Amino acid sequence: MQTENRILDDLARLATSALGTASGVRDEIEARLRHQFERLIAGMDLVRRDEFEAVKAMAANARLEQEKLAERLAALEAGRP
Repeated sequence: MQTENRILDDLARLATSALGTASGVRDEIEARLRHQFERLIAGMDLVRRDEFEAVKAMAANARLEQEKLAERLAALEAGRP
């Protein structure tokens, strides 16, 4: 009976140690992948979200202004002030 408990204790310690090692390996892999992705993204010529939103707003305003000018031109060409 004592022998079985000792074997089970040893197996439990071994399993706990293996899980700790696996967790450490997983953390290391995640860190390396994150670093690689950050390097890959840094090497690309990407636009930040805030810059994209600013240009998008400028384009919307330019389109609205262009539509107003087109309506004004059509009115002038039709002889209406």
